[in-house]
Amino acid sequence: MGRFPQPSDGRGSLKWIQRAVNDPDRRLDTEILGRIPGARGIEWLSPLESDGFAEYRDAAFLERCGLGHLFGTLGQFWPARGPQWDALGRTDSGDILLVEAKAHIGEICSPGTQAGPVSLARIRAALTGTSAALRAEPRAPWDTTFYQLANRLAHLHFLRSNKVAAWLVLVNFVGDEGMDGPASPESWRAAYQVVWHVMGLPKRHALSPYLIEVFPHVAAYEALP
Repeated sequence: MGRFPQPSDGRGSLKWIQRAVNDPDRRLDTEILGRIPGARGIEWLSPLESDGFAEYRDAAFLERCGLGHLFGTLGQFWPARGPQWDALGRTDSGDILLVEAKAHIGEICSPGTQAGPVSLARIRAALTGTSAALRAEPRAPWDTTFYQLANRLAHLHFLRSNKVAAWLVLVNFVGDEGMDGPASPESWRAAYQVVWHVMGLPKRHALSPYLIEVFPHVAAYEALP
């Protein structure tokens, strides 16, 4: 439970993150490693071709990252059916990479949580705690607006609070014409400015040093199987 094999013939960010993670030339690695002090290599943990391109969440995501000892603690912080990570990685220096991939701006506008009352209370407590730690002044509730990014930030906060050297990597693919995706990184940056403004996040906050944005062009991966 918590492991979800994915199709190999998908579209958009599903397609591109699979190709980028399994790229023998490791081009995505180079973009990320330049942002992590002391790291020289990445061992990708998902989505691997040899593992059915599976994605992970909850206990399975922790176990995949070698963090099984935090399962009980995560259960207190967040209910079951938490974020399903587009990719997971570990650097040669032991840093954990939590990856969220996008191929078009509409993917940022995720719906709010559909959790029931008990789970919703725990989610709201986690988001409120994260928001307070980041000194945010939300202009809309995090559980209803840009909820996907909010829960990813909350999980980064959870891991960092538990002394895990974790990073949230936002992989924003450029040039996916089939998905009407942005043609330049500038379009992505403008979209994220709106997101952070609505979430009420200051320009610099406690998680800023551990938030990585990269903008790979899909042309680098089009010829890959």
